[in-house]
Amino acid sequence: MRLAMIGLGKMGANMAQRLLNGGHQLVAYDLNETAIQAAEAAGATGARTLDEVATILSGPRVAWVMVPSGNPTEATINAVADLFSPGDTIIDGGNSNYKDSVRRAAALKERGINFVDVGTSGGVWGLAEGYSMMVGGDEQAVERLRPILETLAPAADQGWGRVGPAGSGHFVKMIHNGIEYGMMQAYAEGFEIMKAKKEFGLSLHQIAEIWRYGSVVRSWLLDLTANALAADEELSTIKAWVPDSGEGRWTVFEAVDLDVAAPVITMALQRRLRSRDEAPFSDKLLSAMRNQFGGHAVKKEA
Repeated sequence: MRLAMIGLGKMGANMAQRLLNGGHQLVAYDLNETAIQAAEAAGATGARTLDEVATILSGPRVAWVMVPSGNPTEATINAVADLFSPGDTIIDGGNSNYKDSVRRAAALKERGINFVDVGTSGGVWGLAEGYSMMVGGDEQAVERLRPILETLAPAADQGWGRVGPAGSGHFVKMIHNGIEYGMMQAYAEGFEIMKAKKEFGLSLHQIAEIWRYGSVVRSWLLDLTANALAADEELSTIKAWVPDSGEGRWTVFEAVDLDVAAPVITMALQRRLRSRDEAPFSDKLLSAMRNQFGGHAVKKEA
C-alpha cells in the first residue's frame, strides 16, 4: 500500500521505517530537508512540498500526519485537505485533543474526505517492538487502512483496534497517558522510599530486576526503569524537572466534566507541575505560617 508520512520527527521517522520494512511504498515529507534525505536513503520517495505529496500519491490517497499537536496539526491537516479529493483519507497519529479530532472529522466529512485518529504509543521502541494504536473513525475507512495498521502493530492481530468513531482513538490515548502518569508516579515514590532507607543499603537496580520477573508489579515500564537504574543508579545527570505532553491535564479535565473521581492521576499531574519549581512559594508560605503561630524556626535563603 502507498501512503505519505507527513512529519519525520523521531517517532514519524521510525514509523516510516517500519512501514518500508513491511513492504509499503512511502512518500516522505518534512520541513527538515535532512529528514527527507534520510527517508529517501531508507527507500522512501521524498517530497519537498505538500503539493508534491498529493501529486505523487495515486487515489484513493492516504496521508499520515505526525506533527506536534495544536496549530501545527491544524495547519497541516487543512493544507492537505485542500489538496485531497473525496474518498482520500487523512490520519492524525499525533497527540491531538480528541475534541479537535471530532471537529476535524466533521469538517472533512463535508468534503468527502475520511479522517481517522490514531492514538499511538510505543515511543522510540516502536520500530523494533511495534506500536500500540487506538483507532477512531468510520469503520470502512479504518478497514481500508488495515494493511498499514497491521504492519505498524506488534503483530497483525495484536496491539491495535478500532475503538469507536472519529475522536475515540485520541480519547482512549488520552486516558492511556493519564494512567501512565499514575503508574510512573507510584514507581517513582516507591523507589524513593527505598532509597531513603539508608541503613539497609538497598540496590535500586537489583530490586527493579527482581520485580521484573514473577512480581505482580512487573511491566514494560518497570523494564525501562531497570534500564535507567542500570546506567546510573543515582540518576546523577538528570534534573528533577518533569514535563507533560498535555494529555494528563486533559484526562483530569475530562474526569471533572464527567464527575469521575481520579485522585491518583490528578496528584501525579500535580507532582509533575511541582517538579518544575525549584523554590515553591507555597512551601515558603507554609514555613512562614508555622513561624507565625508556633514560633517554629524558619530556614533563610543563603
